[in-house]
Amino acid sequence: MPTLAVIVCSTRPGRIGLPIATWFTGVAEAQGSFDVQLVDLKEVALPIFDEPNHPMLADYVHEHTRRWSAIVAGADAIVFVTPEYNHSFNAATKNAIDHLHREWQHKAVGFVSYGGVSGGIRAVEALLPVCSALRMVPSVAAVVLPFPFSRVDDDGTFTGDDGMVGAANAMLGELARWTEALAPLRT
Repeated sequence: MPTLAVIVCSTRPGRIGLPIATWFTGVAEAQGSFDVQLVDLKEVALPIFDEPNHPMLADYVHEHTRRWSAIVAGADAIVFVTPEYNHSFNAATKNAIDHLHREWQHKAVGFVSYGGVSGGIRAVEALLPVCSALRMVPSVAAVVLPFPFSRVDDDGTFTGDDGMVGAANAMLGELARWTEALAPLRT
């Protein structure tokens, strides 16, 4: 079964990205197309890009980059669970993406975005050219969560409604099809 890395992009205190990613991971596991791995950029703890060599060379000198490389290289598809900051995606996400190069290539990528009235779609719009430049194939289907804050209970659990689950399943189906189609390019 292919591996899906669900990447929690927010690293700030008080974030709701982790509860949203945990919910999405549960939906993905129930959908059954992927072996799902939850990856938290806060735990990955990458410093601002500090490799002396260009990422295209994959000649990493720092252990944190080698660990990050192994995580992304081991995934067949990616989902970014991303907040919207100032009409774009956050710096931790850009830093994590820029640490690597070939590890991203020929992988389907999906987006679970959240924020205010826009539901984080401007973050996704900013991520699309970055992902395309790295030869990733973005899913058209996405999960967009406007004002998700009221859906996180006192225990820190996010609960999505039927429409959100339907959007997640549609995206997962598309990611599964792209993952299979791209498999020969990843080998």
